[in-house]
Order: sequence, then structure tokens, then C-alpha cells
Amino acid sequence: MSPALTDGVCDDGAWSSYTLENALVFPGPASFTYDPVSANAGANALNSGTVTIACTKGSAPSIGLNNGLWAGLGSAGPRAMRLGATANYLGYDIYWPGTTTPWTTAAPYVPSAPPSKAARTFNMDGAAIAGQDVAVGSYSDTVTATVNF
Repeated sequence: MSPALTDGVCDDGAWSSYTLENALVFPGPASFTYDPVSANAGANALNSGTVTIACTKGSAPSIGLNNGLWAGLGSAGPRAMRLGATANYLGYDIYWPGTTTPWTTAAPYVPSAPPSKAARTFNMDGAAIAGQDVAVGSYSDTVTATVNF
């Protein structure tokens, strides 16, 4: 039997389906307490956050994190948090879970393929870099997570 052409679409009677590789990303916040005078004069302030993703079963996701809104503006580290609308920045970085490998879009974290569509949570380890002379206050940054397949 030869395929039939209907409305410009070749129909050979076969049915097929393609499941899209898809993901939902739920980032979690992380926070640091930074003491530039004593505790963090010579040691990084460490903490963890999380990123939760729900992907199609069997997909091959990679999770990249950009360098945030204030990248490179701190006196140390590739990322920076900003004190309100000032020119004061606190340098920091985010690492793959349990490592000191910087987590970026160029070096995304690649977890194992998901066994189901259920959401999985991954740690993000972070460090506010030691030795910075920063003003007192609440610093913040926004980092975007991108999932590629």
C-alpha cells in the first residue's frame, strides 16, 4: 500500500507520538550571614540553597545558573549581591552540590535522567567570599536557572 497524501501531509496509516522533553524549575533561596571584621575576614561564609526541577521521565536535563544581576561587581568572586540601590556589593559564588565546582551556564550541573516526572531537589552550595570590606545591610541578587536537554 502506498502512502496517501492528504492536505500536504503524507499519511501511511501509521500512528506515532513524540513526548517533549520538558521541565519546571522551582528555585529556592539561600542566605548568608557575613561578618567582615572577624568570622569572614579569612574564611568564606558558607550556606546552601536548593533548586527543584520536574522533568519528563528519561530526559537528559542539564541545569545552568547565570551569574546574576551584578556579576563581577564585588571585590571578590564572579557573582555579587547588591545592598539596595547602592554601589555596595558582596562577592559570592554558587557551586555544584558537595563540590567547589562553580555552577554556571557554561558549566551546568547534569543530574542523572529522571526516573519519573516527579520533582527532584538539588542542593546549591554557596560561599560569600572572605576578606571583603563591605557595609552593613541586606544584600541580594537574582540568579536565573536554565534547564536544557
